[in-house]
Amino acid sequence: MNAKQKIAVVTGAGSGIGRAVAPVLSGAGWSVVLAGRHTETLEETAAAVGTAVGSAAQSAADVLTVRTDVSVPEDVDALFAVVRERYGRLDLLFNNAGTFGPAGYALDELPFSAWQKVVNTNLTGAFLCAQGAFRLMKAQDPQGGRIINNGSISAHTPRPNSVAYTATKHGMTGLTKSLSLDGRPYRIACGQIDIGNAATDMTAQMQRGVPQANGELAVEPVMDAADVARTVLHMAELPLEANIQFATVLATTMPYVGRG
Repeated sequence: MNAKQKIAVVTGAGSGIGRAVAPVLSGAGWSVVLAGRHTETLEETAAAVGTAVGSAAQSAADVLTVRTDVSVPEDVDALFAVVRERYGRLDLLFNNAGTFGPAGYALDELPFSAWQKVVNTNLTGAFLCAQGAFRLMKAQDPQGGRIINNGSISAHTPRPNSVAYTATKHGMTGLTKSLSLDGRPYRIACGQIDIGNAATDMTAQMQRGVPQANGELAVEPVMDAADVARTVLHMAELPLEANIQFATVLATTMPYVGRG
């Protein structure tokens, strides 16, 4: 490996924001490890990276896929073992894997199994991946690295009937702050990107109409996920002496700020 090569892990890389971020990082010269639950979708992302970036940039960086369920500690341990064995270090974790969970349940009707699945993926999974990255970044020489957590504007304001997702994203903010504090002695920086209505499979319903706080159903605007990816790259490429603690990137006219 080139001593100056930058190494990134992207979780939830098989679709959505992860799939948008991977080619942008690779195009900037990062070697990217794609982690996700489904080998087929990871391979599709890897192919998309190659198509978007082209052979010239790929000569300086590579793409690796590792099937990983972030809610399973053994899977996460295996992911970071692969990173350590192949590259010897890690410069960036984009802690992106997440799920909204089943839609349409009122709080008093939400099955415990659904609550548990969202918490296990969004919060426990984020912790496990952050812990794995932290261990590697702390032990490597030179020491340090960066963790970027995918928060969501639901880390600030809930949607109707979204208690599990909202609770985990508020928890992500606490995780980000703790990682920032605990990482200081080891040159490990941590920031959070809170995203509103990027155009992905998860937000496809926005363009058909989603429930609002006043009980109405309304179509909401979306933005290109590439705009999110460029923001992640900017956060990632800051020197470790600087950190974007929180960044909010959202569709300009979505009903979030003020009353809509």
